[in-house]
Amino acid sequence: MLSLSLGPIALPVGPVLLLVASVLASMVAEWVARNAAKPAAVDGPDGVRNDAEPAPAAAPAPRRIAAGDAITASVLLGLLAARLGHLALNWHAYADSPASVIDIRDGGWNLPIGVVAGLAWLLRLGWRTPTQRPALAAGAVVGLVIWGMGMLMQQRAAPAGYPEVTLVALKDGQPATLAQAARGRPVVVNLWASWCGPCRVEMPDLADAQRRHPDIGFLFVNQGESAEKVQAFLARSGLALDEVWLDQGSRLGRAIRSPGLPTTVFLDAQGRQVDAHFGVLSAASLQTRVEALRQVSKR
Repeated sequence: MLSLSLGPIALPVGPVLLLVASVLASMVAEWVARNAAKPAAVDGPDGVRNDAEPAPAAAPAPRRIAAGDAITASVLLGLLAARLGHLALNWHAYADSPASVIDIRDGGWNLPIGVVAGLAWLLRLGWRTPTQRPALAAGAVVGLVIWGMGMLMQQRAAPAGYPEVTLVALKDGQPATLAQAARGRPVVVNLWASWCGPCRVEMPDLADAQRRHPDIGFLFVNQGESAEKVQAFLARSGLALDEVWLDQGSRLGRAIRSPGLPTTVFLDAQGRQVDAHFGVLSAASLQTRVEALRQVSKR
């Protein structure tokens, strides 16, 4: 599942999952920290169990970040590191459009770098403040388990091969399955509609990529609109697109479990999903994903 539909609003599953995992991790860390800070009870001289007497006043300890805030800070630091890592590894793709480095909607993240950076931050805090180690460890474990399980479920929900849908070619009205439209090539399948603002934003970059990568198929699968409406939009926009297909029942969106638009799926020559993205793709992010698709297809 790539997106969640809440009425007229579609949300990407990945960020929602990360938000849920980080909030629950912060709550667990705070709960463990509060319970660890409660004074222990001891038996008094009369055999009655009393709260431990407070220790003599000591020098004020250095100010420390709360356990829940530390978890949140580690997530934010991890996101920053994941973005910077992606940019560093793919700097050539962003060289022609430096402004796109701040457009995080394109999904350009290096997750291993982000995870390592976030955990390193927590390890540093735990080293400096031993009393916080149980809370930080508990929060980190809960967050990673929830996020990891969610990501695993998302990957398992992806189709194992070409979704069984029949499309209609805008050019001549002939029907074809997605596998037939792919013609044994690695393909970039873009689900779009003329009423979708983000679709219109990314369409010129997709059209340019189609011209620059003749070895990769680019299938523009319109969701739910008539041939006349699609032709009018293309004529009005001046976009010269090849391989435009109609999916008037929006079956492909349901098959890949992404009701929101735009959705772009990257499939290898056997129809296996290599990557997928819900939302706008920048030219730089599209370039890096096409290169990754090409590398996978050569194996």
